[in-house]
Amino acid sequence: MFFHKILGFFSNDLAIDLGTANTLVFVKGKGIVCNEPSVVVLRKDDKKPVAVGAEAKRMLGKTPANIIAIRPMKDGVIADFDATGEMLKYFIAKVHNRRSFVSPRVIIGVPSGITQVEQRAVKDAAQVSGAREVYLIGEPMAAAIGVGLPVGEPSGNMIVDIGGGTTDVAVISLDGVVYSKAVRVGGDKMDDSIMAFIKRRYNLMIGDMTAERIKINIGSVYKTEGSEQQTMEIKGRDLISGIPKTLTINEAEIREALTEPVNVILDTIRVILENTPPELASDIVDRGIILAGGGALLKGLDLLIRQETGLPVFIADDPLSAVVRGVGKMLDDIEMLRRVAINL
Repeated sequence: MFFHKILGFFSNDLAIDLGTANTLVFVKGKGIVCNEPSVVVLRKDDKKPVAVGAEAKRMLGKTPANIIAIRPMKDGVIADFDATGEMLKYFIAKVHNRRSFVSPRVIIGVPSGITQVEQRAVKDAAQVSGAREVYLIGEPMAAAIGVGLPVGEPSGNMIVDIGGGTTDVAVISLDGVVYSKAVRVGGDKMDDSIMAFIKRRYNLMIGDMTAERIKINIGSVYKTEGSEQQTMEIKGRDLISGIPKTLTINEAEIREALTEPVNVILDTIRVILENTPPELASDIVDRGIILAGGGALLKGLDLLIRQETGLPVFIADDPLSAVVRGVGKMLDDIEMLRRVAINL
């Protein structure tokens, strides 16, 4: 115990957004110091890490038989415990400049819909990777704090956090979640929908990385009048001839491909609005809906939600880092952390 305290004295307190697509690390007094993909490359025989983060992502889909590239987080929860532990160990060592004896206090953002078993797995993975104290905080609450919403006031704040694996929608008031719902639809499901659409329409097999590039470059969910139709050249493997080929796709096709996952998000928002108490609902009419997470950057999503709900919709400043900034604020406000942390 005493040894842990000594190590803690030499360690920086960390806030981590352990995401399906990216892991962000916030260090007390320094801000966001690490933003890397949640990917680990391991040797098959001894499961030792070869690469983690950005370097590992470049290897996705390109590894030989003796090494495997995996994404240890799936749908916002841990899919591979050992790989998650290795990944956290790497990030904790990286922000401490590779010092090996560190024992930081760690606060981690987790999706609102995960079970106690899944929460325990996150906590255990952090402790295995060297954390002396681990606190968990729900991502919708973290995102709301990160974007600067007045969560402590007796008024309704609605946040939609669209991550890589999950979408969390919540109404928050008086430092608590009044009503929330999480669905396992996010950026990854959008990528899958694009891959399935291109396979169905063109008999062309593309990889995850290509699908993600399509989504970022020409992904759109709402047709705006007078906007120019964007196109993109993609490469993949023809399923009939088996030979690699190139073709050009346009924005309208991707809009069609994304219909299904986007409709799930819209339905979730409707369910939350239907279950919100009337006094808080009137606050949301005035304040609107705030979009956070990487999915908030999808072209036209705010306009589509505005059209479907009739409510004002705003995209948070730097939506990708909203959760980690919110968790980071907890490092300076331990009282608030105790109020909003998930008790295991």
